[in-house]
Formats: sequence, C-alpha cells, structure tokens
Amino acid sequence: MKAQHQCGRQTWKFLHDIRIQGSAVAVGPLEGEGPLAAEFDHIHPDMYAGQASWEKAERYMMYQAVQTAIKKSNLLESEIDIVLAGDLLNQTISSNFTASQLNIPLIGMFGACSTSMETLSVGAALIDAGYASYIIATCSSHNCTAEKQFRYPTEYGGQKPEYAQWTVTGAGAAVVGRGGAGPRITHATIGKVVDMGIKDPFDMGSAMAPAAVDTLSTHFRDTDRMPSDYDLIVTGDLGKVGYAILKDEMKDLAFEMTPVYNDCGLMIYSPDQQVFSGGSGCASSAVVTYSYIMNRLREGSIKRALVCATGALFSPVSYQQGESIPCIAHAVALEAVEEV
Repeated sequence: MKAQHQCGRQTWKFLHDIRIQGSAVAVGPLEGEGPLAAEFDHIHPDMYAGQASWEKAERYMMYQAVQTAIKKSNLLESEIDIVLAGDLLNQTISSNFTASQLNIPLIGMFGACSTSMETLSVGAALIDAGYASYIIATCSSHNCTAEKQFRYPTEYGGQKPEYAQWTVTGAGAAVVGRGGAGPRITHATIGKVVDMGIKDPFDMGSAMAPAAVDTLSTHFRDTDRMPSDYDLIVTGDLGKVGYAILKDEMKDLAFEMTPVYNDCGLMIYSPDQQVFSGGSGCASSAVVTYSYIMNRLREGSIKRALVCATGALFSPVSYQQGESIPCIAHAVALEAVEEV
C-alpha cells in the first residue's frame, strides 16, 4: 500500500508547509569572479580562505555558510535540531570537523555531487514527519582538495581534456522548518543508481546525465507534471557535455527541456573563464540553489523551480581498480511564497 507521502515509488509529496527559513553560501575566488558574484554571501580572495590548508579552507566555508544561514533565519544555533551535511572527502571530514564546532547533532551524508538535494530532501522529510523543528542541510567542495583526492594534486600540473570539469570551491547551507515566508519545498524525487559503464574519471558529464534523465523523467511521471510547469529546471553539474546529452535524451522521452533548462555548472562561471566543460562538485548545485535560485523565488520572478543535483559515486580505489562510475541524481521541487 502506498504511503500518504508518496507520489509513485520514488517521489515524496510533503504534506505540511515546509519552507527554507534562510540560506547562505561562501565561495572561492574564481566563483567570485563569475556572473553570480552579487548573489553570494561570502567571497574569499584566495583558495586558502585565510586558513592553513585547503581542507581547512573548505570546512571554514561550510561553517561560514551554516552560521550565516542560521542568522538569516533569525534563529539561534540552539534552536537547530539536526545538521545534515556532506562533502567529497574521505569519511566526509569537512562535514565532521565543521560539526565539531557546532553544538548540534549531525547526520553525515554522502551522495557525491548530489549531496545538496540529498540533504535537503531528507531534511524536509524529517520536518514533515515531525522528527525535528529545524534542520540545516549543507555541503561543500573545494577544487584543490577534490583534485588531490580524486585525480592529481594541483601542484602536479596534470593536463586535462576539454570535456573535464572544474570542481567548484564553496559551500552552501539552508535552514528548513515549517511555516515562515521563504520558498516552499513541495516534492523530492529520490534517484536510482545508474551505471553506463563509463570509466573515465574526467568524463563526469557523460556519466551523470543518464542518472539525471532517469530522475527527472520519474519526477514528471510521479507528479503528473511537465517541464513547462516549471519556470526553471537546473541540473547540478553536468557541464556542457552532460547538458547536451540530457536535453537530447529527455526529448526522446517527449520532455522538451530547452525553454526552462540550465545547469548550475554552466551558470556559476562566465564563458571566458577557463573551467573546461563547466563546474562540478557538491558546491556547484548548493551555491547556485542557495543564492541565485532562492533569491529569485523570494522576489517572485521565479514561481516554481526544480533542482536535480547529480553525483558520481566513485572513489579513488574503485576507478584505480578499473571499475566503472555509477551515478545518482536527486531532485527537489521549490515554490515561491505566492504559490502557497
């Protein structure tokens, strides 16, 4: 028997008035030079963000985003029941060390670059079910820490193909609770793992696009909606390669995405910035969603948005042993205040 909250097998419909109480982002220097710079709360002029290492810089940005989001929500840290956090580093150390500075219970989560919507989906579900009054959903990534872990240390100066992507340096955080005046979270579609057999750790767009297609098409079927029901649909970090693949595959399924579709990895940087195929990383979708998209929803220029964050679920061990790259995507539907 289908649960009351379910629309189909994979989509949750939230029954209560679940809202973003406040959100904030912190970013690095390249992101601060991009077209969305005016939307960001904190821009650091160098990759160290005043810290002793890149890893410490990443956790500092997450801490900044969390604290600013709480402040913008007009709440105290003691009023937050749970932090749901994730990042790309082994054992999610950015999240764990950030949480050690907060007197708030932690649920660590890992969905690779899909973590922004994974944490937001689960957080909204906890609020809707009455297990918490306020939660924080947060995630981070850093270009230099990710390159060190997944590919080659930045100092090595390894060459990349044009279809590679640039990991976004930054962190985003959102406070979620019932009621208030912020954008409403109405649905979440939880993705399935999709493995197309791709083994190239640079070709993230081709690997992740099919997972996004699966989640988005499922969302439309489960909710009886079409792309035209949204003012904006974004994927997390498919870049130029995955963006084109997704549009073609969705069109084959009779879903025309072009009028409303964009990718966070393309939105965050200017065309003249040297970021290969576009941005990637946990922060790609988090930074764009928790600044630009939230601001447009709050002012009402966007009435309804769908964010589909995409993630490649591989590790240094798995790809070094020749395994393919399984991927996943999670989508969250958001509505402006006027829609309620």
